Amino acid sequence: MDLFTWNEEPPVLQEEAGSRLLLVDGMAILFRAYFATAYGGSVRRTSSGLPVNAVHGFVRYFMDAVRKFQPTHVACCWDLGSTTFRTGEFALYKANRPDAPDDLIPQFDLVKEVVASFGVPNIGAPGFEADDCIGTLAKLHGREHEVFVLTGDHDMLQLVDEKVSVVIMKKGHGNYMVYTPQTLLEERGLTPAQIIDVKGLMGDASDNYPGVKGIGEKTAHKLVQEHGSVEGILASLELLSKTVRAKIEADLDMLHLSRRLATIHCEAPVALAMDDCCWSVNRALVEKKFEELEFRSLISLIS
Repeated sequence: MDLFTWNEEPPVLQEEAGSRLLLVDGMAILFRAYFATAYGGSVRRTSSGLPVNAVHGFVRYFMDAVRKFQPTHVACCWDLGSTTFRTGEFALYKANRPDAPDDLIPQFDLVKEVVASFGVPNIGAPGFEADDCIGTLAKLHGREHEVFVLTGDHDMLQLVDEKVSVVIMKKGHGNYMVYTPQTLLEERGLTPAQIIDVKGLMGDASDNYPGVKGIGEKTAHKLVQEHGSVEGILASLELLSKTVRAKIEADLDMLHLSRRLATIHCEAPVALAMDDCCWSVNRALVEKKFEELEFRSLISLIS
């Protein structure tokens, strides 16, 4: 499969037989939907004043992806709080993130009600992030089924393998980049495992862990490409420039910690039976929920 962007017209997928599981990164898409519609200061509300802009946008993103990727099974994964095993390892993990906007908070539970109305399981685990739940389910079901991960988070690229494709939502509604091992290598010159090594070296400002001080993305990428892995880099320190070597040696503990923080944990305590996530919409249930939220314009999206 070549690297491509999908926008208005999806390619024909009938030739790919068997089951296709779509794992949705719920929180990433909900936040994306909120900020895409709230930037002008006008938030969509029901007649009773309930904010619903993020949920409305989520449904549009969700249904567009279902139409394009034609899954036979769908599940949606969520974060269940800010405290996880990563904050236990590094107290400052994601500590730089602002609180959720007041208008978004009531939509966290509301969007799960909407997802459930489609017959789609909402999955999460205390102490773990949605990424870990997705990674666990992708690993479990990727043995026998085709798996697509829908997200805007490039950290998910470490999950790519021959049966797991990561679909990155791009700027503009309905635009996606689909990554396989081959396309990831073509575009970035990295394997999925090397995504973790690069993040360990450069850190992640959005997740608030530093990596090796003074090593940015370009240097991290070059080091991993040349030496294969963090282990390969550490085994070849004498081959590095004195400056880069000194930076790594001064921050070894943080390098290893940052790499652990960047690694998606694929043994989270979640499970999903394929029989429980078949994509088979009860139109009456969804219409009832849409009427409740005054989403009448979205009813035409239900198949």
